[in-house]
Amino acid sequence: MSHRQDIAAARRIVIKLGTHVITHPESGLALGRLCSIVEAVAALHRQGREIVLVSSGAVGMGQRALGLARRPDSLGLRQACAAVGQGQLMALYSQNFGQLGVKVAQVLLTQEDLGDRDRALCVRTTLTRLLELGVVPILNENDSVSVRELIEYRRNQGQEPEAGALEFGDNDGLSARVAVALDADLLVLLTDVDGLFTANPRNDPSAARIPELADIDDATLARANGSNTGGTGGMTSKLEAARLASRAGLSVLITSGHQPGALELALTGADIGTLIVPHARRSQHRRQIASGAPTRGALVVNDGAIAAMVERKASLLPVGLVHVDGEFSRGDIVEIRDPSGRVHGRGLVNYDAKDCRLLIGRHSADISLALGWRGYDTIVTRDNLVLSEL
Repeated sequence: MSHRQDIAAARRIVIKLGTHVITHPESGLALGRLCSIVEAVAALHRQGREIVLVSSGAVGMGQRALGLARRPDSLGLRQACAAVGQGQLMALYSQNFGQLGVKVAQVLLTQEDLGDRDRALCVRTTLTRLLELGVVPILNENDSVSVRELIEYRRNQGQEPEAGALEFGDNDGLSARVAVALDADLLVLLTDVDGLFTANPRNDPSAARIPELADIDDATLARANGSNTGGTGGMTSKLEAARLASRAGLSVLITSGHQPGALELALTGADIGTLIVPHARRSQHRRQIASGAPTRGALVVNDGAIAAMVERKASLLPVGLVHVDGEFSRGDIVEIRDPSGRVHGRGLVNYDAKDCRLLIGRHSADISLALGWRGYDTIVTRDNLVLSEL
């Protein structure tokens, strides 16, 4: 299967909308463009694909609602604009998706939410549940309380950020980290140009689109032209996000959100935009476990089992099992959770729910004694286990 065919087969997709996709520099909201993208996402949703949107634009919408002629220089005023604009932005999404019969949910994140493992796992659990319920989550960095712009301001003043300070960089970085956390098949970065070019197409008419990149190196980053006026992320930011996601095994597509029908066309595998291919392509088997089928239940495991699976790449043994949720058969896909309910991964289970309950807390040597037979020494073998990469 070619890399473009992988795009056509993608089931779980994170789509990032840049500021210049949903707004006009002069006139404000690009309502027609936004509605077109909403219709495309709703169509993908009806196909059975799981879609997560990461949307910029809150600061710009708030700026215009407050009658400000340009993006404020003051950190506090930018955050106030975000607080005003975010509600308006979400209302537009809710209204337009609702008219198409699609439910949406707002999820606002700060750097700390994905920087702390426990909080990041809570985010993953919430997003996974929303997708299972057929809801389209709409994410944004919570600019009204975020410290990212404060970090940027301090750097511009020649000050180093405080130790331990975390930052997404912008919504490009946020979308990449969320895509990795959710084991997505594809990250789509919609912008105002159709991918990466050999030169700036606005200045050089001979600039040619680069259809595919095997890697993003420093020379590729140097080719990018930096930020666009009004947004916080330019092509450099998108390439940095793409590098993060592709090196975690995800396909990334950078393409235009301005061209009508471009999103739908891109997801058929058509040769548009710039595709950044994953470094180590996850096998079809592991993609199926990660996001290709609904879970039938859950295995709740103790901290020792989680540490063994994450740190030592171990299989899940019966001794680490503390509870079994739901009813499932051998060979079904189940979630791996800790006792607080946070999702750490998914796996193909070797025993049905009834047998798993009989094996709770037992050593592998006691499987025959508990069941009267023995098929595997493990509840989930390592080859059939996909853990979150948080």
